[in-house]
Amino acid sequence: MTTFAELTTMQVGGEPARLVEATTTDDLLAAVREASLGDDPWFVLGGGSNTVASDEPFEGTVVRVATRGVERVDSDDDRVHLRVAAGEPWDDLVAHTVDRGWSGLEALSGIPGSTGASPIQNIGAYGQEVASTLVAVDFLDDDSGDFVRIPAANLDLGYRTSVFKKGRRGVVTAVEFALVDDGGASEQVAYPQLAKALGVELGARVSVGDVRSSVLALRAAKGMVLDPDDRDTASSGSFFTNPVVSRADASSLPPDAPRWPTGPEPERRVVPLGEEPAAPAPRAPAEVKLSAAWLIEHAGVAKGFRLPGSRAAISSKHTLALTNRGGATGDEVAELARYVQQRVQSEFGVLLHPEPVLLGLSL
Repeated sequence: MTTFAELTTMQVGGEPARLVEATTTDDLLAAVREASLGDDPWFVLGGGSNTVASDEPFEGTVVRVATRGVERVDSDDDRVHLRVAAGEPWDDLVAHTVDRGWSGLEALSGIPGSTGASPIQNIGAYGQEVASTLVAVDFLDDDSGDFVRIPAANLDLGYRTSVFKKGRRGVVTAVEFALVDDGGASEQVAYPQLAKALGVELGARVSVGDVRSSVLALRAAKGMVLDPDDRDTASSGSFFTNPVVSRADASSLPPDAPRWPTGPEPERRVVPLGEEPAAPAPRAPAEVKLSAAWLIEHAGVAKGFRLPGSRAAISSKHTLALTNRGGATGDEVAELARYVQQRVQSEFGVLLHPEPVLLGLSL
């Protein structure tokens, strides 16, 4: 019987009671509808790059999305619209768009997993994220049983989140993107590390092929491009999201802790002498994004760290990745993740949250 260890990039996890592989949209819809009508749990699995499962048997149905297809569709604007099957490997899609000189996804090269999973956590890297090109998703809603098209504006997309991570249950069957055909020119380079690798200033535009090559090289140097000969890539990528905290909480961190404002700056007002200041208008709280990797490293958890006797370890290339060094169990991965959480919280008062889906495991 196939196990989660064989179906996921972390290479841990036990056997599902039932595994259904759907290679067409009709098969996918039928499998999910059948599973949702039963009393047993069910789980939709794409490329397996964002799932860490327990080694205990999964007493339910796993529906593996194996649909394929990239179709150009008509649109009312001058952008290139693509409708992509949920099971299409993400990096195959990016390569397809770069080969044709279309921009919008080039900085997302090398991310493992399937296209259907991309809007669920609004994947992003090196200054791009799915939200900037996403038009809509085709979705089978588990609550209503309806097969619907949901515009991107209704998906509540944010940093590594969407309406699907906030309780809307079902399955994405296809995703529509809108890209730009500008003679092979990339979007403006918006990430300092990528600009440095390309040898250009922030805001410059280069070829989409050059962006893809540089991103793949940067990711490979961090063990973030799948390689069967490199145990650092037996992971789920970045295990923790970069925490977003209040400006007040961020001010308590060391001055050299990286931080990026994500909310509005406090309003500056001038009040003439002798006048009472008017009550300020309600504003969204100012927030700051922190570097999870920096917090982990400065909490004393180094690259390559592992707990005594464990076969799970921090990547030797990147502190944000937890890796399976060979034969690790899901419990060992979770134990290491809890240790990292505790060290960071003890040192800085910041709680890190996992990025992958934990199936049968908890932190």
